[in-house]
Amino acid sequence: MPAPSEVTATSVADFPKLSSLPIINIAPYLDPHHTTGRVSVAAALHAACLEYGFFYLDISSFVDRSEPEELTELARKFFALPQEEKEKIALRNEDHARGYARLKENVTKGKADNHEGIDFYRPVEEPDKTKPLWGRNQWPDVPGFKEKYDQWIEKMKKLGLIVMEAMADGLGMTKEEWNELRSQVDDSFWVMRIIGYPPLPNDHDGFSCGEHKDYGCLTLLHADPTLGALEVFVQDKGQVVQVVPDVMPQEHVVDGVWIKADPIPGCIVCNIGEMWEIWTNGLYKSTLHRVVHRGSNYRVSIPFFFEPNFNALVKPLAAASRIQEGDPKNKDKPRKIYEPVVYGKFLLDKVGNNFDTGKGKYD
Repeated sequence: MPAPSEVTATSVADFPKLSSLPIINIAPYLDPHHTTGRVSVAAALHAACLEYGFFYLDISSFVDRSEPEELTELARKFFALPQEEKEKIALRNEDHARGYARLKENVTKGKADNHEGIDFYRPVEEPDKTKPLWGRNQWPDVPGFKEKYDQWIEKMKKLGLIVMEAMADGLGMTKEEWNELRSQVDDSFWVMRIIGYPPLPNDHDGFSCGEHKDYGCLTLLHADPTLGALEVFVQDKGQVVQVVPDVMPQEHVVDGVWIKADPIPGCIVCNIGEMWEIWTNGLYKSTLHRVVHRGSNYRVSIPFFFEPNFNALVKPLAAASRIQEGDPKNKDKPRKIYEPVVYGKFLLDKVGNNFDTGKGKYD
């Protein structure tokens, strides 16, 4: 692991194809005077988003490694409680979005996921649990839990803005264009999940978490040291992925392979969601991923979803259009134009599925 003062901006080309995701050290964006390092980081982020939509983010200069480890232990304490204790903060007590989801309550592509978890969202003014998303967060009665997680939330909000700025630089956005984009994410309607994965039973008809794409902006994931659980689908001609009809209909199957995204000390896994597809008019793509945990331990992961503001109008960026128009491969080739969306409405359409029996966020 490099020292905090070192810069690691590894390009996709430096890694064996399909074997690993790139590692990018965000340290230069913590230092306003590190101009050269910023250029390198921005270029590496752009390459990673073009190629994978996933990458490791070295945050060892941003947070102490012991901090997320402490969060993991607090999560384990909650998940180890008797079921009746965990049910005291059940989703049904609030808005069906904030709170505890029991094992197999979460559904992806019509199949129950073999995990349990707690969901938190950005607090809202005038909470009303009869409205989707508009309830209050429910916190476990575990000493230090809320205090420590509140601190993590604030750091991840700050990190989200830092990564957004670096990505804006990677796209070649002007200062004015970045300020406009920043105004769409400076009051992020963030989401945080704390997920517990028991070993996947051999007879389970599904996955620990089924194949899906994230639909927001940036996912910042800390996971415990469990190996072989998180898998990312990487496109590559000559490698054909097994067809999963519910996920990739036959006419949409592309060449590719599932690779492991195992934890790396000092790093989190970061991936882009569908809002970045719209911002870049398809230049960046949100990537399929899943969790298949067949180990013997109880796995814990803590994804933080840095999202646009609730009322943000997400629409294609001029900087992305400049790149697409300057690419000779796109000459005389019709391009799909992504329609703008208001993020809050988009999110409500997704999370509203929680109110329908047998459906989930990714259906």
